[in-house]
Amino acid sequence: MFGRTVKVNFQRIPPQVYLRFRNFDVTCFMDSPLLTFHHFGLAVRRPETAHLYLSLLGYSLGPAVFDPLQNVQLQMCRHPAHPAVEIISPGETPGPIDKLIERHTNGIVYHLCYETTDLNSALKAFEDAGLRVICVSEPKPALLFNNRLVSFYNVTGMGLIEILE
Repeated sequence: MFGRTVKVNFQRIPPQVYLRFRNFDVTCFMDSPLLTFHHFGLAVRRPETAHLYLSLLGYSLGPAVFDPLQNVQLQMCRHPAHPAVEIISPGETPGPIDKLIERHTNGIVYHLCYETTDLNSALKAFEDAGLRVICVSEPKPALLFNNRLVSFYNVTGMGLIEILE
């Protein structure tokens, strides 16, 4: 799969989608100061295997933290050259990732996190680009990030994102 050239048949894409994509400068939005990539979110049933794997890749494992507002165990893993990874595992009682790890028993990268200093402008930029963004979890303090606010959004056609303020 890697190294292959993928050909897109633009004749099968509805004209309004193709025109919207052609008229929207994706690189401009991706380089936007409104959103900066922060980490991948990896949901696992138990974190031990993820610890081993990431350690072998040279990641430093931060302290594990239980976040009662999200009812999950969290741990940031950092690497000098690779993107940061947040390991998320379930708390003792039912929580937001239970169904996800039930379906993906080996774990799954299920969200991307971005930082912003202006949440409203970042969300408006999505809307202006024609993307449908649904709030899944309103901003709330996150222990893992020194009580900075985090919120979650489902971007239709893309998936779940977390925004860290």
